[in-house]
Amino acid sequence: MTYEDVRYEDVRYQVDGPNAVITIDREKRMNAFRGKTIEELIHAFKRAWADASVHAVIFTGAGDRAFCVGGDVKQRAETGNYGPTENGLFEVGYLQRLIREIPKPVIAAVNGAAIGGGHVLHVLCDLSIAAGHATFGQAGPRVGSFDAGFGSAYLARVVGEKRAREIWFLLDQYDAATAERWGLVNKVVPKEELLPAAKAWGERMAKYSPTALRFLKTSFNADTEHQAGLSNLAMAGLDTFVQTDEAKEGAAAFAEKRQPDFAKYYQQH
Repeated sequence: MTYEDVRYEDVRYQVDGPNAVITIDREKRMNAFRGKTIEELIHAFKRAWADASVHAVIFTGAGDRAFCVGGDVKQRAETGNYGPTENGLFEVGYLQRLIREIPKPVIAAVNGAAIGGGHVLHVLCDLSIAAGHATFGQAGPRVGSFDAGFGSAYLARVVGEKRAREIWFLLDQYDAATAERWGLVNKVVPKEELLPAAKAWGERMAKYSPTALRFLKTSFNADTEHQAGLSNLAMAGLDTFVQTDEAKEGAAAFAEKRQPDFAKYYQQH
């Protein structure tokens, strides 16, 4: 079977000139990802890697409400996990590393809310361009989850320690203008100009030396590559944590649209 023979359920893949456009296609779930979504995104990014005609990857979400709001917490509340995959693994940590490792620039076209794990994915992209109505923020501690790897350590490199801690500890949401001012995104444009602007960046970079761009990306990554170890540790810890009553309370509260009650868990710390 070739890459071209694959049919995705949660993802759309299109090559437009020198750009591969990878879209999370779960608009009714605010483009939240489940295990299958991650599996298909990994396949799509590898497909773009293998295609010599692709010079840049544009990563976005369907519709204009959300880029991605992270893991599908409703699914987690219903089944206790993020659903089945072909190999039985939930490989969001691998997807994070793949975005860094693919030897082509990855542009996040943030078309709405980038929250939780979706926020982490856009931060890990090489460049981020946002629609004017886009919003940014974290949600993990509210829903019984966390990303103590790239999602926090690399974020601190992007916006600084104080801002990163504010994002994770206060769980506020920030508008696109604030995200640009903080360095979370490179540029903000009207929503109708988002994909054309992202594609224009890809077309521009397609005129440059691919080897030079590959070495530059690797060089930028080298400074934070040790954070991959933190990511592995964090993912292992998260796998354990989500099975606890404390984490399950966060997911259940989200699904039931109520405030979580974590009061009794403070006695354990």
